[in-house]
Amino acid sequence: MKAIRGATTVDFDSIEQVRARVGELLKEIVKRNALTRDEIVFLLFSNTNDICSYYPAKAAREAGFSFCSLFSAAEPDMSGGLEKCIRVLALTEKCGKPEHVYLHGAASLRRDYSKIINIALDGPAGGGKSTVSKLVAETLGILCLDTGAMYRACALKCMYENADCGNEIAVKPLIDKINIEVKYIDGSQRTFLDGKDVSEEIRKPQISMSASTVSSLDCVRKKMVGLQRKIAAETSCILDGRDIGTNVLPDAEFKFFLTADAEVRAQRRFKELTEKGHTVDFESLKTEIILRDEQDKMRKIAPLRQADDAVFIDSSAMNAEEVAAFIVRKIQEKI
Repeated sequence: MKAIRGATTVDFDSIEQVRARVGELLKEIVKRNALTRDEIVFLLFSNTNDICSYYPAKAAREAGFSFCSLFSAAEPDMSGGLEKCIRVLALTEKCGKPEHVYLHGAASLRRDYSKIINIALDGPAGGGKSTVSKLVAETLGILCLDTGAMYRACALKCMYENADCGNEIAVKPLIDKINIEVKYIDGSQRTFLDGKDVSEEIRKPQISMSASTVSSLDCVRKKMVGLQRKIAAETSCILDGRDIGTNVLPDAEFKFFLTADAEVRAQRRFKELTEKGHTVDFESLKTEIILRDEQDKMRKIAPLRQADDAVFIDSSAMNAEEVAAFIVRKIQEKI
């Protein structure tokens, strides 16, 4: 049995709007989860108490879902919640990971709180932050911002211009004019440098140490932190990096510090790179990771460290799915 969540809002309380939005929501849930009629067992609806014109379950029946059990309930008034919101919980006999659906500005977090939340996920290289961040974002229906990709793009810019990544005098003119954009295309983050998609190029091994070096420069950090804070102020998102909880978003409501044994992190990175076709030496990679740890910890500006209020996670014996589930559970305990 799989449970799929969904929500939508209406612009105004009317029979026509409720019918249209419920039908649209259900069709989208069916489409994204590749559901058949026989796999849908039960649809449980709830709606905020400012929707009185029509029962969502009745709208579902009229949309062609009379073949399964339907139920509607009105929610109590809740301060801080969305207005004119309809939610549904679909119980199905479909196996696999559910894809939850939120339309027309409906919040995806539990209780549909409309406030913006930010999640800071810090830790050393190879700890699995990017993978975990994506899983958490998918589960909670929020944006995932890979801050490391921004610094890698800065390093790539320096490489293009033959500039020394550790020389602020050489780097500052490039950073002053740099244009880095983060776009979400087909469900994944793509990084653009001066209009060019460099999402794959910035993942090359030679960029890693350069990114660590250039990220220690004051001009680079100011530029990137400003961009990251702007994005976080406008939408709920999870950011991963080295100093998110201590410097970029010190007031983030949820903070985590993810690490693992250096040997384990090297094994993970080795597997990732070889699967992408890169030729790497394991021992050299392990040495590089240890050196990068020290470099990140010792840099003068925003060094790598665990925020005092961050939850510590050692993922040496955990996979990405287990770490993500732990983070989601901790967040849901507070909201």
